[in-house]
Amino acid sequence: MKWKILESDYLFRNPWLKVRKDKVAIPNGHQLDAFYVLEYPDWVNVIGLTKDKQFVMVRQYRHGLQRISYELCAGVHDPGDDDHLATAKREMLEETGYGGGEWELLMVCSPNPSTHTNLNYTFVARGLKKIQEQDLDDAEDITVHLFSKEEILEMLEQNEIIQAMHSAPLWKFLYGEMNS
Repeated sequence: MKWKILESDYLFRNPWLKVRKDKVAIPNGHQLDAFYVLEYPDWVNVIGLTKDKQFVMVRQYRHGLQRISYELCAGVHDPGDDDHLATAKREMLEETGYGGGEWELLMVCSPNPSTHTNLNYTFVARGLKKIQEQDLDDAEDITVHLFSKEEILEMLEQNEIIQAMHSAPLWKFLYGEMNS
């Protein structure tokens, strides 16, 4: 059964994140005076493969963990984009310069259904080719790297791809590839 929201108050709001404090009644009869919810826009990421089946990955600094890591191309679904696929294609082109190819939705998952309101959409793009230079935002310092399937597997096994919304879809994709 759903929890009943008795009161709700926004503690913080900006275009990328809203923090809400809810007072809720839960079905077992208890009441929680402060349950915090993070409202994010949906996210997208792309498992990008070139025509010769190289994985297109990005390497960038992540301030939360204060480390540089390899990740999938990813971004925020902007309200101006037609759909999540349009967002994924835009992010891939801007962050890596790669585009074209055949695209399909691999999976949709929740970053944290307990406290987050958004979903993460992962697309697979096969047959990508370099069609332009990167077009990065001021806060982006991204390098592009190509890896073989074996290198990606090794990176996953060594926990070198630490972003959960990226490693989970990669594992799912690779499992499907190995079992097809």
